[in-house]
Amino acid sequence: MATGNLASVVVSVDGSEESMNALRWALDNLRLRPDGELVVLHVQSPPSIAAGLNPGPIPFGGPSEVEVPAFTQAIEAHQRRITQAILDHALKICSEKNVEVKTEVVVGDPKEKICEVTANRKADLLVMGCRAIGPFQRMFLGSVSNYCINHVGCPVIVIKGTS
Repeated sequence: MATGNLASVVVSVDGSEESMNALRWALDNLRLRPDGELVVLHVQSPPSIAAGLNPGPIPFGGPSEVEVPAFTQAIEAHQRRITQAILDHALKICSEKNVEVKTEVVVGDPKEKICEVTANRKADLLVMGCRAIGPFQRMFLGSVSNYCINHVGCPVIVIKGTS
């Protein structure tokens, strides 16, 4: 599927092997216009989602909705380290293929942010990985790739995993 008419391609990576395989596929199979750009996108979860919960209510009658700044800062620092590791891995793959890419990191709900960035960049194509989960699991867990297929304004190529 080599083409020279693509001006902007977004490849979403989340650190999973499926997303890195999607990046490899894009690097091996897509050809952009000379002025085109390939953007490696990572969506970082907000600290409250990454933590799952706040550390919990203060015992013995303390307020139950108190945000603990040190806890939030620790989670944000941890997320930045994870994000950097994911981007380093993706950039290593790109370097091995001798392809220069741009990177973008946004914070929020992955399915919404992937669609938003793809629209803002006026992408011609979105490439992403997808775990091979069955319809029963998909019904309860949802699927970022299914959401993007139905909400993004450009074609989507999903590289399915085997796990």
